[in-house]
Amino acid sequence: MARDRAVRLGRRRFVTSSLALAGVGLVSGCGWLPSQFQPQAKRWRIGVFHVGIDHVPPSFDGMRDGLKTLGYEEGRDFELDWRNLVDDAAATAAANEFARNRVDLIVAFENQTARAAKEATREIPIVFIHVTDPVANGLVKSLARPEGNLTGIAGWPDLSGKKMELFKEIHPGLRRLLILSDIRDPVARRTLAEARNDAAALSLELMERWVTSQADLEDVFDSLSVGEVDGVVLASPNLQTNFGSVIIRLASEKAIPVASNRREWVEQGALWSYGPNVFATGQVAATRYVDKILKGTKPADLPVEDNDVLELIINAKVARTLGLTIPQSVLRQATEVIQ
Repeated sequence: MARDRAVRLGRRRFVTSSLALAGVGLVSGCGWLPSQFQPQAKRWRIGVFHVGIDHVPPSFDGMRDGLKTLGYEEGRDFELDWRNLVDDAAATAAANEFARNRVDLIVAFENQTARAAKEATREIPIVFIHVTDPVANGLVKSLARPEGNLTGIAGWPDLSGKKMELFKEIHPGLRRLLILSDIRDPVARRTLAEARNDAAALSLELMERWVTSQADLEDVFDSLSVGEVDGVVLASPNLQTNFGSVIIRLASEKAIPVASNRREWVEQGALWSYGPNVFATGQVAATRYVDKILKGTKPADLPVEDNDVLELIINAKVARTLGLTIPQSVLRQATEVIQ
């Protein structure tokens, strides 16, 4: 009797344990697994870089804000390996490091880092932001069908003619423009050729100067006599990203108005800017590209977008300092006038 009772008890314990284990399996299958048994959610690793150590692109914070709006939490859902770099060589090194570390996504701000990322990997998805003509510069096959592992936002549309036209409206006395180009920038020669045509159509004379460093810029501005040029424009995106603050300072010392492509330059002392809202561009990149790629969409399936929502920002204080009177017809066109 005692033996039979022990056998029955053993069987009961076995059945109870088996049911308990089965119960855990059922709970797990239904998504009711206790938190200590839950699989760890994936934390995405995103390599982010930019060339231009005198500033951080506002679109970087815009991208972070866009991800936050979508419910992503930095540190929990993703990690950003952010690099603000001094030149093309540093961008190449960073891109190669991202590739070796096999990050889940690369976000490249502007031309220099986009080129470096493309050279570093053909597998890791790349989102570029603020690039100049991505088709002409070989980043994608077409805007509608990017192919490969790159896509994103073409941030600086070809505005050479429009900018010169606006500059002449803002500054009716404009006759001679200093135009700065970086010979190492693949975009510069094409942009300069277009600028020559646009200037001729507007009866403007161009003083062309090639520069690659801060020392070059200082030499150019030191060589200018009073009244020799009436304004400054840039034919090279590299100069915009690398030496924005330097150019504004040097031009201000010579009382020469500067035309720019972003609001932040106007806040620093440029006379005016015409271009996209940079912070908003970062938000768009987060919602239309970064989020979708993290969820499995291939870059080749996401068409490149043109950033065609443009703003005209004018610094009235700088105009007064330069002794310029901005025509009312121009002020009425402005998105914002900084007083």
